[in-house]
Amino acid sequence: MLKMNKFFKFCFAVILVLIIIYLCSLVSFIFNPLLSFISVIIVPLMLSGFFYYLLRPLVALMERKKMNRTLAILLLYVVFGGILVGFLIGVWPSLKAQIIALVDNAPAIFAALNKKMLELEQSGFLEGVFPEGFNPLTTLTEYLNRGFTFLTEYVVNLVGIISEFAIIMFIFPILLYYMLKEGGKFGELIVRFLPNRFKEVGASVLGEIDSALKGFIVGRVIVNFALGVLMYVGFLIIGLPYALLLTVVAVIANFIPFIGAIVSSIPIIIIGLIQSPSTAIWSLVIILVAQQIQDNLIGPYIFGKQLDIHPITIIVLVLVGQDLAGIIGVLLVVPVYMILKILISRIYELFFKERWEQL
Repeated sequence: MLKMNKFFKFCFAVILVLIIIYLCSLVSFIFNPLLSFISVIIVPLMLSGFFYYLLRPLVALMERKKMNRTLAILLLYVVFGGILVGFLIGVWPSLKAQIIALVDNAPAIFAALNKKMLELEQSGFLEGVFPEGFNPLTTLTEYLNRGFTFLTEYVVNLVGIISEFAIIMFIFPILLYYMLKEGGKFGELIVRFLPNRFKEVGASVLGEIDSALKGFIVGRVIVNFALGVLMYVGFLIIGLPYALLLTVVAVIANFIPFIGAIVSSIPIIIIGLIQSPSTAIWSLVIILVAQQIQDNLIGPYIFGKQLDIHPITIIVLVLVGQDLAGIIGVLLVVPVYMILKILISRIYELFFKERWEQL
């Protein structure tokens, strides 16, 4: 009887939650300003959180050297401003030239790719690789057209993108400054709101979440940088066109776990195929070798067990994140999953583990 009472209480709680959600949907206009604010602030907040975990150890180190925290943050701003200027002077001209050359040569690249695919199709090579009835040329052309349409739409909306970028560049440094200056107090503020008997556990959970996010973000940057160096050196050795641009795209895409590496490989192999089939094969070999070095040597050393997530779980998470919130969802879904995993496991240990194991 007691179990039935608990079951009815649980069902009643679920029904109440669903009713609240339904009522909120009826007055959605009240929440629209909040949603608009979140849409404006989400990207600067993501960037601020990203650089917060990268720069926080440096700020802490400078503070241990008896430097004022505010002065340490401003000095880091000056240093990274110098790095940005160095990038604009030393790297950006080459990168810009490759972007312009790729855009100008896009029609010729499409034509050359179609020619190569026709040659492979006529030689009978594709019949042994792909199943009967599957036409890779038609499929590839369809996906390339979609990509070209996607890029065209972004160029048309360039004014909007620039205005959004200006807003981000205005808000992001301010948020980052206050996060670096006051970041440690945010966790203390949350713990203060908890009941006394949960304060110690709450502080422990927040520390675990902070450690997981720090390991994920810092580790991802180090691993991706190493991957970029390996790929760029390999591309230069085989003489792959647009080596710098393709490497930068691969490094950025690799911030999306598992899926990003696959997506970024496609343009690399296409550019290699246009030059020659052997270049495409060597490009694929370089990608696979670099990925294996990253996954089996660099990754485990950097991440340890902090990113102990099965590849299938990552694929599902990325697909769900993309469906819910597009590219923002894809970038945030793994950190959010890590946070929820820690919270749910600690809540289970705190409230349910002992009770359920006695059943």
